[in-house]
Amino acid sequence: MAKTVDKAALKAGGLMPQVQQGKYSLRVMTIGGNMTAEQIATISAVAKKYGHGYVHMTSRQGIEIPFIDVEDVDEVKAELLKGGVPTGVCGPRVRTVTACQGKEICPNGLINTYEIAEEFHKRYFGRELPHKFKFGVTGCRANCLKTEENDFGVKGGMEVKIDNEKCKKCGVCVKACRWNAIQLDKATGITFDESKCVKCGRCVKACPFDAWSGEAGYVVSLGGLFGNEIYKGESFLPLIKDKETLFRVADAAITYFAENAKPSERFRFMIQRTGEEQFKKVILDAYNGEKSE
Repeated sequence: MAKTVDKAALKAGGLMPQVQQGKYSLRVMTIGGNMTAEQIATISAVAKKYGHGYVHMTSRQGIEIPFIDVEDVDEVKAELLKGGVPTGVCGPRVRTVTACQGKEICPNGLINTYEIAEEFHKRYFGRELPHKFKFGVTGCRANCLKTEENDFGVKGGMEVKIDNEKCKKCGVCVKACRWNAIQLDKATGITFDESKCVKCGRCVKACPFDAWSGEAGYVVSLGGLFGNEIYKGESFLPLIKDKETLFRVADAAITYFAENAKPSERFRFMIQRTGEEQFKKVILDAYNGEKSE
């Protein structure tokens, strides 16, 4: 007689049913796309022993082991955990936090993406919600993680300024700026049009004389969706300069979702149903350190 399985519980523990009867793909837990060599070795051994000897890399930096027999689930989880590999989650909860390599590795990076992803993971990963909720963190304007596709996206940004006394009028920054925000007059020096600046920080990184300086921060986008329907997350907050404010805004967003969404309603659709202006007020209040009424 076939074993009765709790499919909802399996899904909550990162197991997704395959078309093959009794077989599941097991999602393991990752943070920001990083895994140790030892963790990878453990996953490899489990895939060989219990699966078909291969893994699947998901679009959200996850790793799944296909062809796990439902009868072996407990053993598989125990062997993974022994090797330092917790299992992931599926269903209506906070999913894997994705991140690019950020300023610790990438020359273009403006923020420590893994540090932020790890904090999001500690605060929110696996939290039960009306529907799934995704965080994505990217280091700069290049947007390798496509943050606007996420429910809550964080992108590195930089507010910049020019010291014309240090400027040697070489024009390197003019070439580096792709948005025509910088003009050079050999007589008067640099003119900076802040209204055209996209906070990419390329001028600061390009300047050989340290005439440009900048303060890095976080560009937040909210309500992104990339599935059956597509919606670009909106950025309406000023550049966030500190982590305390960033996490206060994240707390407000996820709490608003938990308190106002209907079952199986995505974050974007909840915002549209409850009213964009009301939602923005809640987020702006959080940004300013105020309590919404």
